Amino acid sequence: MAFAAIGASAACVASLAPLQSQASSHREAPLISSTPSLDNTDLYAFVSPDNADTVTFVANWTPFEEPNGGPNFYPFAEDTAHEINIDNDGDARADIIYRWTFTTTYQNDGTFLYNTGPVTSLTDKDLNVRQTYKLERLSGGKTKTILKAARAAPSFTGKASMPDYAALSNAAITSAGAGSKSFAGQADDPFFADLRVFDLLYGGDLSEVGQDTLKGYNVNTIALRVPKKDLALKGDATRNPNIGVWSTTRRIGASMAGKPATTVQVSRLGMPLVNEAVLPLRAKNEFNATKPQDDIKFLKYVTDPEVPRLMEAIYDIKAPATPRNDLVEVFLTGLCNDCGPVKAELNSQKLNKDVDAKKFAPSEQLRLNMSVAPAATPKRLGVLDGDLAGFPNGRRLTDDVIDVTIQAAEGVLLPGAPAAVATLSDGVNANEHDFRTVFPYVSLPNEKGVNRN
Repeated sequence: MAFAAIGASAACVASLAPLQSQASSHREAPLISSTPSLDNTDLYAFVSPDNADTVTFVANWTPFEEPNGGPNFYPFAEDTAHEINIDNDGDARADIIYRWTFTTTYQNDGTFLYNTGPVTSLTDKDLNVRQTYKLERLSGGKTKTILKAARAAPSFTGKASMPDYAALSNAAITSAGAGSKSFAGQADDPFFADLRVFDLLYGGDLSEVGQDTLKGYNVNTIALRVPKKDLALKGDATRNPNIGVWSTTRRIGASMAGKPATTVQVSRLGMPLVNEAVLPLRAKNEFNATKPQDDIKFLKYVTDPEVPRLMEAIYDIKAPATPRNDLVEVFLTGLCNDCGPVKAELNSQKLNKDVDAKKFAPSEQLRLNMSVAPAATPKRLGVLDGDLAGFPNGRRLTDDVIDVTIQAAEGVLLPGAPAAVATLSDGVNANEHDFRTVFPYVSLPNEKGVNRN
Protein backbone atom coordinates (compact mmCIF):
# COMPACT_ATOMS: atom_id res chain seq x y z
CA MET A 1 0.00 0.00 0.00
CA ALA A 2 1.12 3.51 -0.79
CA PHE A 3 0.15 5.89 1.99
CA ALA A 4 -0.43 9.59 1.85
CA ALA A 5 1.84 11.81 3.90
CA ILE A 6 1.78 11.17 7.63
CA GLY A 7 0.42 14.64 8.20
CA ALA A 8 -2.62 13.89 6.07
CA SER A 9 -3.21 10.60 7.83
CA ALA A 10 -2.81 12.25 11.20
CA ALA A 11 -5.18 15.01 10.23
CA CYS A 12 -7.83 12.42 9.60
CA VAL A 13 -7.46 11.22 13.18
CA ALA A 14 -8.38 14.69 14.35
CA SER A 15 -11.75 14.08 12.80
CA LEU A 16 -12.21 10.98 14.92
CA ALA A 17 -12.26 12.80 18.20
CA PRO A 18 -15.88 13.78 18.59
CA LEU A 19 -16.79 10.18 17.94
CA GLN A 20 -14.78 8.67 20.73
CA SER A 21 -13.58 11.16 23.23
CA GLN A 22 -14.90 10.09 26.54
CA ALA A 23 -14.84 6.40 27.45
CA SER A 24 -14.99 3.04 25.85
CA SER A 25 -18.22 1.12 25.72
CA HIS A 26 -18.72 0.34 29.41
CA ARG A 27 -22.39 0.78 30.37
CA GLU A 28 -22.98 2.80 27.21
CA ALA A 29 -26.75 2.49 26.80
CA PRO A 30 -29.63 2.44 29.32
CA LEU A 31 -30.93 -1.07 28.54
CA ILE A 32 -27.63 -2.91 28.26
CA SER A 33 -26.23 -1.29 31.41
CA SER A 34 -28.79 -3.27 33.41
CA THR A 35 -27.52 -6.57 31.94
CA PRO A 36 -23.73 -6.39 32.22
CA SER A 37 -22.99 -9.95 31.11
CA LEU A 38 -24.40 -9.04 27.67
CA ASP A 39 -22.51 -5.76 27.41
CA ASN A 40 -19.53 -5.88 25.05
CA THR A 41 -17.11 -3.30 26.42
CA ASP A 42 -14.20 -3.04 23.97
CA LEU A 43 -13.08 -4.41 20.61
CA TYR A 44 -9.50 -4.62 19.36
CA ALA A 45 -8.19 -5.73 15.96
CA PHE A 46 -4.51 -5.78 15.00
CA VAL A 47 -1.93 -7.70 13.02
CA SER A 48 -0.41 -10.15 15.50
CA PRO A 49 2.95 -8.70 16.59
CA ASP A 50 4.59 -12.14 16.94
CA ASN A 51 2.99 -13.69 13.85
CA ALA A 52 2.48 -11.10 11.11
CA ASP A 53 0.64 -13.55 8.82
CA THR A 54 -2.28 -13.48 11.24
CA VAL A 55 -4.74 -11.00 12.74
CA THR A 56 -5.86 -11.04 16.36
CA PHE A 57 -9.26 -9.93 17.59
CA VAL A 58 -9.95 -9.24 21.26
CA ALA A 59 -13.50 -8.62 22.41
CA ASN A 60 -14.52 -8.03 26.01
CA TRP A 61 -17.75 -8.41 27.93
CA THR A 62 -19.04 -7.56 31.43
CA PRO A 63 -17.64 -4.18 32.52
CA PHE A 64 -16.28 -3.36 35.98
CA GLU A 65 -15.77 -6.88 37.33
CA GLU A 66 -14.62 -6.37 40.93
CA PRO A 67 -12.13 -9.19 41.61
CA ASN A 68 -13.79 -10.33 44.84
CA GLY A 69 -17.29 -10.50 43.38
CA GLY A 70 -18.24 -13.91 44.77
CA PRO A 71 -19.83 -16.26 45.33
CA ASN A 72 -21.01 -16.43 41.72
CA PHE A 73 -18.23 -14.35 40.16
CA TYR A 74 -18.48 -13.68 36.40
CA PRO A 75 -19.45 -16.46 34.00
CA PHE A 76 -19.99 -15.80 30.31
CA ALA A 77 -23.71 -15.49 29.57
CA GLU A 78 -25.50 -18.64 28.43
CA ASP A 79 -28.20 -18.70 25.72
CA THR A 80 -26.16 -15.92 24.14
CA ALA A 81 -24.16 -15.60 20.94
CA HIS A 82 -20.93 -13.66 21.42
CA GLU A 83 -19.88 -12.64 17.91
CA ILE A 84 -17.07 -11.02 15.97
CA ASN A 85 -18.23 -9.86 12.53
CA ILE A 86 -16.01 -9.16 9.49
CA ASP A 87 -17.01 -7.15 6.41
CA ASN A 88 -14.33 -7.54 3.72
CA ASP A 89 -16.18 -6.05 0.72
CA GLY A 90 -17.59 -2.87 2.24
CA ASP A 91 -21.29 -3.58 1.77
CA ALA A 92 -21.94 -3.11 5.52
CA ARG A 93 -22.92 -6.76 5.93
CA ALA A 94 -20.97 -9.45 7.71
CA ASP A 95 -19.18 -11.74 5.27
CA ILE A 96 -17.74 -13.81 8.12
CA ILE A 97 -19.07 -14.28 11.65
CA TYR A 98 -17.18 -16.04 14.44
CA ARG A 99 -19.65 -17.09 17.13
CA TRP A 100 -19.02 -18.32 20.68
CA THR A 101 -21.81 -19.90 22.78
CA PHE A 102 -21.17 -21.03 26.35
CA THR A 103 -22.40 -23.88 28.55
CA THR A 104 -22.08 -23.95 32.35
CA THR A 105 -21.83 -27.07 34.49
CA TYR A 106 -21.57 -27.61 38.26
CA GLN A 107 -19.68 -30.42 39.92
CA ASN A 108 -21.54 -29.92 43.19
CA ASP A 109 -24.67 -27.77 43.38
CA GLY A 110 -25.01 -28.50 47.09
CA THR A 111 -22.41 -25.87 47.99
CA PHE A 112 -22.26 -22.12 47.53
CA LEU A 113 -18.56 -22.30 46.60
CA TYR A 114 -17.24 -21.50 43.11
CA ASN A 115 -14.36 -23.84 43.92
CA THR A 116 -14.23 -26.34 46.77
CA GLY A 117 -10.44 -26.37 47.20
CA PRO A 118 -7.24 -25.24 45.46
CA VAL A 119 -7.60 -25.47 41.67
CA THR A 120 -4.56 -26.54 39.66
CA SER A 121 -6.12 -27.38 36.27
CA LEU A 122 -9.25 -26.73 34.24
CA THR A 123 -10.39 -30.29 35.00
CA ASP A 124 -9.54 -30.17 38.71
CA LYS A 125 -12.29 -31.78 40.79
CA ASP A 126 -12.24 -28.69 43.02
CA LEU A 127 -13.24 -26.38 40.16
CA ASN A 128 -16.95 -26.49 40.87
CA VAL A 129 -18.21 -24.04 38.24
CA ARG A 130 -16.94 -24.79 34.73
CA GLN A 131 -17.67 -23.31 31.34
CA THR A 132 -17.10 -24.70 27.87
CA TYR A 133 -17.93 -23.12 24.54
CA LYS A 134 -18.72 -23.91 20.95
CA LEU A 135 -16.96 -21.81 18.32
CA GLU A 136 -18.56 -21.57 14.88
CA ARG A 137 -17.61 -19.79 11.65
CA LEU A 138 -20.50 -18.56 9.53
CA SER A 139 -19.79 -17.54 5.93
CA GLY A 140 -21.50 -17.84 2.57
CA GLY A 141 -24.64 -19.30 4.09
CA LYS A 142 -22.70 -22.15 5.68
CA THR A 143 -21.87 -22.82 9.31
CA LYS A 144 -18.69 -24.67 10.30
CA THR A 145 -18.12 -25.82 13.86
CA ILE A 146 -14.48 -25.14 14.73
CA LEU A 147 -14.55 -26.11 18.41
CA LYS A 148 -17.28 -28.16 20.12
CA ALA A 149 -16.45 -28.02 23.82
CA ALA A 150 -13.38 -25.85 24.40
CA ARG A 151 -12.68 -24.95 28.01
CA ALA A 152 -12.86 -21.37 29.24
CA ALA A 153 -10.61 -20.09 32.00
CA PRO A 154 -12.56 -19.50 35.23
CA SER A 155 -12.89 -16.28 37.17
CA PHE A 156 -9.87 -15.69 39.41
CA THR A 157 -11.21 -16.29 42.91
CA GLY A 158 -7.89 -15.61 44.69
CA LYS A 159 -4.40 -16.96 45.29
CA ALA A 160 -5.48 -19.50 47.89
CA SER A 161 -8.05 -20.94 45.52
CA MET A 162 -5.97 -20.69 42.34
CA PRO A 163 -2.28 -20.54 43.29
CA ASP A 164 -1.10 -20.53 39.64
CA TYR A 165 -3.76 -18.68 37.70
CA ALA A 166 -1.36 -18.08 34.79
CA ALA A 167 -1.30 -21.83 34.18
CA LEU A 168 -5.11 -21.95 34.16
CA SER A 169 -5.29 -19.04 31.74
CA ASN A 170 -2.70 -20.54 29.40
CA ALA A 171 -4.50 -23.89 29.48
CA ALA A 172 -7.55 -22.12 28.01
CA ILE A 173 -5.62 -21.22 24.83
CA THR A 174 -6.98 -23.65 22.26
CA SER A 175 -5.93 -24.49 18.71
CA ALA A 176 -8.71 -23.50 16.33
CA GLY A 177 -7.28 -24.86 13.10
CA ALA A 178 -4.14 -24.20 11.08
CA GLY A 179 -2.59 -20.95 12.29
CA SER A 180 -5.61 -20.16 14.49
CA LYS A 181 -6.04 -19.94 18.24
CA SER A 182 -9.01 -19.21 20.49
CA PHE A 183 -9.19 -18.06 24.10
CA ALA A 184 -12.02 -17.33 26.49
CA GLY A 185 -11.57 -16.34 30.10
CA GLN A 186 -11.16 -13.55 32.58
CA ALA A 187 -8.51 -10.83 32.12
CA ASP A 188 -7.54 -7.44 33.43
CA ASP A 189 -9.55 -4.77 31.66
CA PRO A 190 -7.04 -3.49 29.08
CA PHE A 191 -8.76 -0.15 28.58
CA PHE A 192 -7.14 2.71 30.47
CA ALA A 193 -8.76 6.10 30.98
CA ASP A 194 -9.85 8.70 33.47
CA LEU A 195 -13.62 8.36 33.21
CA ARG A 196 -14.32 11.38 35.35
CA VAL A 197 -14.79 13.03 31.97
CA PHE A 198 -18.52 12.54 32.46
CA ASP A 199 -18.39 14.91 35.44
CA LEU A 200 -18.69 17.98 33.19
CA LEU A 201 -15.49 17.04 31.34
CA TYR A 202 -13.21 16.54 34.35
CA GLY A 203 -15.10 19.01 36.52
CA GLY A 204 -14.08 21.94 34.36
CA ASP A 205 -10.49 21.62 35.63
CA LEU A 206 -7.99 19.64 33.54
CA SER A 207 -5.45 19.77 36.37
CA GLU A 208 -7.53 17.13 38.13
CA VAL A 209 -7.04 14.38 35.53
CA GLY A 210 -4.84 11.32 35.96
CA GLN A 211 -6.80 8.59 37.74
CA ASP A 212 -7.20 5.33 35.78
CA THR A 213 -10.84 4.57 36.55
CA LEU A 214 -10.52 1.03 35.14
CA LYS A 215 -7.50 0.15 37.28
CA GLY A 216 -8.06 -3.04 39.24
CA TYR A 217 -11.16 -4.19 37.35
CA ASN A 218 -11.47 -7.29 35.18
CA VAL A 219 -13.49 -8.26 32.11
CA ASN A 220 -14.46 -11.46 30.34
CA THR A 221 -12.28 -11.76 27.24
CA ILE A 222 -12.70 -13.62 23.99
CA ALA A 223 -9.66 -13.62 21.72
CA LEU A 224 -9.16 -15.15 18.31
CA ARG A 225 -6.09 -15.33 16.10
CA VAL A 226 -6.66 -16.28 12.44
CA PRO A 227 -4.61 -16.19 9.23
CA LYS A 228 -5.19 -13.11 7.09
CA LYS A 229 -6.33 -15.25 4.17
CA ASP A 230 -9.26 -16.48 6.26
CA LEU A 231 -10.49 -12.88 6.56
CA ALA A 232 -9.68 -11.28 3.21
CA LEU A 233 -12.08 -10.92 0.30
CA LYS A 234 -11.64 -13.96 -1.98
CA GLY A 235 -9.01 -15.21 0.44
CA ASP A 236 -6.42 -12.84 -1.02
CA ALA A 237 -4.95 -10.57 1.64
CA THR A 238 -2.49 -9.06 -0.85
CA ARG A 239 -5.13 -7.74 -3.23
CA ASN A 240 -7.76 -7.17 -0.56
CA PRO A 241 -6.11 -6.29 2.77
CA ASN A 242 -8.83 -4.08 4.27
CA ILE A 243 -11.52 -5.40 6.58
CA GLY A 244 -14.15 -3.90 8.86
CA VAL A 245 -14.90 -5.44 12.26
CA TRP A 246 -17.57 -5.17 14.93
CA SER A 247 -18.69 -7.34 17.84
CA THR A 248 -22.28 -8.15 18.75
CA THR A 249 -24.19 -9.84 21.53
CA ARG A 250 -27.31 -11.79 20.57
CA ARG A 251 -29.77 -13.40 22.93
CA ILE A 252 -30.83 -16.82 21.68
CA GLY A 253 -34.52 -17.72 21.95
CA ALA A 254 -36.28 -21.05 21.81
CA SER A 255 -36.63 -23.12 18.67
CA MET A 256 -40.29 -23.21 17.61
CA ALA A 257 -41.95 -25.86 15.41
CA GLY A 258 -38.63 -27.27 14.31
CA LYS A 259 -37.39 -23.91 13.06
CA PRO A 260 -33.95 -22.52 14.00
CA ALA A 261 -33.77 -20.61 17.26
CA THR A 262 -34.39 -16.89 16.96
CA THR A 263 -31.74 -14.38 18.01
CA VAL A 264 -32.07 -10.76 19.06
CA GLN A 265 -29.12 -8.34 18.87
CA VAL A 266 -28.85 -6.48 22.16
CA SER A 267 -25.36 -4.94 22.03
CA ARG A 268 -22.93 -3.83 19.34
CA LEU A 269 -19.45 -2.31 19.24
CA GLY A 270 -17.10 -1.31 16.43
CA MET A 271 -15.18 1.94 16.82
CA PRO A 272 -14.70 2.65 20.54
CA LEU A 273 -16.73 5.30 22.37
CA VAL A 274 -19.41 5.77 19.73
CA ASN A 275 -22.42 4.94 21.85
CA GLU A 276 -21.17 6.96 24.83
CA ALA A 277 -20.03 10.20 23.26
CA VAL A 278 -21.69 10.45 19.84
CA LEU A 279 -25.24 9.24 20.22
CA PRO A 280 -27.82 11.00 22.39
CA LEU A 281 -29.85 9.10 24.95
CA ARG A 282 -32.76 8.65 22.58
CA ALA A 283 -30.61 6.73 20.07
CA LYS A 284 -28.41 4.58 22.31
CA ASN A 285 -30.64 1.51 22.66
CA GLU A 286 -31.54 1.72 18.98
CA PHE A 287 -27.88 1.68 17.93
CA ASN A 288 -27.27 -1.50 19.94
CA ALA A 289 -30.04 -3.21 17.99
CA THR A 290 -29.16 -1.78 14.56
CA LYS A 291 -27.18 -3.52 11.83
CA PRO A 292 -24.39 -1.56 10.12
CA GLN A 293 -26.25 -1.40 6.80
CA ASP A 294 -28.82 0.84 8.50
CA ASP A 295 -26.35 3.31 10.04
CA ILE A 296 -27.40 6.19 7.80
CA LYS A 297 -30.06 7.00 10.41
CA PHE A 298 -27.27 8.13 12.76
CA LEU A 299 -25.53 10.41 10.24
CA LYS A 300 -26.70 13.68 11.78
CA TYR A 301 -24.94 12.87 15.05
CA VAL A 302 -21.66 12.42 13.16
CA THR A 303 -21.82 15.59 11.09
CA ASP A 304 -22.79 17.73 14.09
CA PRO A 305 -21.19 16.07 17.15
CA GLU A 306 -21.90 17.23 20.67
CA VAL A 307 -18.49 16.85 22.35
CA PRO A 308 -16.73 19.81 20.68
CA ARG A 309 -19.62 22.05 21.65
CA LEU A 310 -19.25 20.96 25.27
CA MET A 311 -15.52 21.63 25.18
CA GLU A 312 -16.18 25.10 23.82
CA ALA A 313 -18.76 25.84 26.50
CA ILE A 314 -16.64 24.58 29.39
CA TYR A 315 -13.06 25.30 28.30
CA ASP A 316 -13.61 28.01 25.70
CA ILE A 317 -11.85 25.93 23.01
CA LYS A 318 -13.58 26.76 19.77
CA ALA A 319 -15.32 23.80 18.12
CA PRO A 320 -14.46 22.97 14.50
CA ALA A 321 -16.99 24.12 11.94
CA THR A 322 -19.83 21.83 10.90
CA PRO A 323 -20.93 19.84 9.00
CA ARG A 324 -18.09 17.44 9.75
CA ASN A 325 -17.81 15.71 6.39
CA ASP A 326 -14.34 14.58 7.39
CA LEU A 327 -15.95 12.61 10.21
CA VAL A 328 -18.21 10.85 7.76
CA GLU A 329 -15.15 9.53 5.95
CA VAL A 330 -13.36 8.28 9.04
CA PHE A 331 -16.44 7.04 10.84
CA LEU A 332 -18.49 5.53 8.03
CA THR A 333 -16.27 4.76 5.04
CA GLY A 334 -12.67 4.39 6.14
CA LEU A 335 -9.88 6.43 4.60
CA CYS A 336 -9.20 6.59 0.88
CA ASN A 337 -8.59 9.36 -1.62
CA ASP A 338 -12.07 9.19 -3.14
CA CYS A 339 -13.95 8.52 0.11
CA GLY A 340 -14.19 12.16 1.18
CA PRO A 341 -12.27 15.30 2.01
CA VAL A 342 -9.46 13.54 3.90
CA LYS A 343 -6.94 12.42 1.28
CA ALA A 344 -5.22 9.43 2.87
CA GLU A 345 -5.06 5.92 1.45
CA LEU A 346 -5.31 3.79 4.57
CA ASN A 347 -8.09 1.40 5.53
CA SER A 348 -11.31 1.70 3.52
CA GLN A 349 -12.61 -1.51 1.94
CA LYS A 350 -12.92 0.58 -1.24
CA LEU A 351 -9.17 0.12 -1.59
CA ASN A 352 -9.55 -3.65 -2.02
CA LYS A 353 -8.87 -4.59 -5.64
CA ASP A 354 -11.83 -6.96 -5.95
CA VAL A 355 -14.48 -4.76 -4.32
CA ASP A 356 -17.58 -3.81 -6.30
CA ALA A 357 -17.68 -0.05 -5.61
CA LYS A 358 -21.38 0.07 -6.50
CA LYS A 359 -22.20 -2.12 -3.51
CA PHE A 360 -20.11 -0.14 -1.03
CA ALA A 361 -22.24 1.26 1.81
CA PRO A 362 -21.11 3.64 4.57
CA SER A 363 -21.36 2.08 8.03
CA GLU A 364 -19.74 2.27 11.47
CA GLN A 365 -16.95 -0.31 11.78
CA LEU A 366 -13.45 -0.64 13.22
CA ARG A 367 -11.41 -0.86 10.01
CA LEU A 368 -8.02 -2.55 9.69
CA ASN A 369 -5.50 -2.59 6.84
CA MET A 370 -3.91 -6.01 7.32
CA SER A 371 -0.99 -5.13 5.02
CA VAL A 372 0.49 -2.66 7.51
CA ALA A 373 3.23 -4.50 9.40
CA PRO A 374 3.27 -4.39 13.21
CA ALA A 375 5.36 -1.55 14.58
CA ALA A 376 8.65 -2.58 16.18
CA THR A 377 8.03 0.07 18.83
CA PRO A 378 4.31 0.87 18.96
CA LYS A 379 3.41 4.48 19.69
CA ARG A 380 0.49 4.96 22.00
CA LEU A 381 -0.98 7.74 19.85
CA GLY A 382 -1.03 5.53 16.76
CA VAL A 383 -1.56 7.28 13.43
CA LEU A 384 -1.56 10.63 15.23
CA ASP A 385 2.13 10.03 15.96
CA GLY A 386 2.96 8.53 12.56
CA ASP A 387 2.45 4.90 13.61
CA LEU A 388 0.17 3.58 10.86
CA ALA A 389 -0.14 0.19 12.55
CA GLY A 390 -2.14 1.77 15.36
CA PHE A 391 -5.50 3.35 16.02
CA PRO A 392 -7.58 4.23 14.07
CA ASN A 393 -6.11 1.63 11.72
CA GLY A 394 -7.57 -1.11 13.86
CA ARG A 395 -6.88 -0.84 17.56
CA ARG A 396 -4.09 -2.35 19.65
CA LEU A 397 -4.21 -2.95 23.39
CA THR A 398 -1.61 -0.23 23.95
CA ASP A 399 -3.29 2.47 21.85
CA ASP A 400 -4.20 5.50 23.96
CA VAL A 401 -7.64 6.19 22.57
CA ILE A 402 -8.48 8.90 25.08
CA ASP A 403 -5.43 11.11 24.53
CA VAL A 404 -5.71 10.82 20.75
CA THR A 405 -9.30 11.81 20.81
CA ILE A 406 -9.26 14.54 23.44
CA GLN A 407 -6.66 16.41 21.38
CA ALA A 408 -8.23 15.50 18.07
CA ALA A 409 -11.68 16.56 19.17
CA GLU A 410 -10.34 20.09 19.41
CA GLY A 411 -8.58 19.93 16.04
CA VAL A 412 -4.96 19.64 17.13
CA LEU A 413 -3.88 19.05 13.51
CA LEU A 414 -6.34 21.40 11.88
CA PRO A 415 -5.21 24.86 10.72
CA GLY A 416 -5.39 27.47 13.44
CA ALA A 417 -5.72 25.09 16.39
CA PRO A 418 -4.60 26.72 19.67
CA ALA A 419 -1.18 25.49 20.82
CA ALA A 420 -2.65 24.39 24.14
CA VAL A 421 -4.74 21.74 22.39
CA ALA A 422 -1.62 19.60 21.84
CA THR A 423 -1.18 19.32 25.60
CA LEU A 424 -4.67 18.02 26.38
CA SER A 425 -4.63 14.62 28.07
CA ASP A 426 -6.53 12.57 30.60
CA GLY A 427 -3.20 11.93 32.33
CA VAL A 428 -3.43 8.13 31.92
CA ASN A 429 -0.98 6.94 29.28
CA ALA A 430 -0.85 3.18 29.73
CA ASN A 431 -2.50 0.19 31.34
CA GLU A 432 -1.40 -0.53 34.91
CA HIS A 433 -0.15 -3.99 33.87
CA ASP A 434 2.12 -5.00 31.01
CA PHE A 435 0.39 -7.00 28.32
CA ARG A 436 1.47 -10.49 27.41
CA THR A 437 3.82 -10.69 24.42
CA VAL A 438 2.06 -13.74 22.99
CA PHE A 439 -1.55 -14.68 22.32
CA PRO A 440 -4.00 -13.78 23.84
CA TYR A 441 -1.89 -10.73 24.78
CA VAL A 442 -4.26 -9.48 27.52
CA SER A 443 -2.96 -9.29 31.09
CA LEU A 444 -3.96 -11.76 33.76
CA PRO A 445 -6.94 -10.72 35.89
CA ASN A 446 -6.60 -8.70 39.07
CA GLU A 447 -6.91 -10.47 42.42
CA LYS A 448 -6.90 -7.59 44.90
CA GLY A 449 -10.12 -5.76 45.64
CA VAL A 450 -10.36 -2.43 43.85
CA ASN A 451 -10.60 -0.59 47.17
CA ARG A 452 -7.17 -2.04 48.09
CA ASN A 453 -5.36 -0.81 44.95
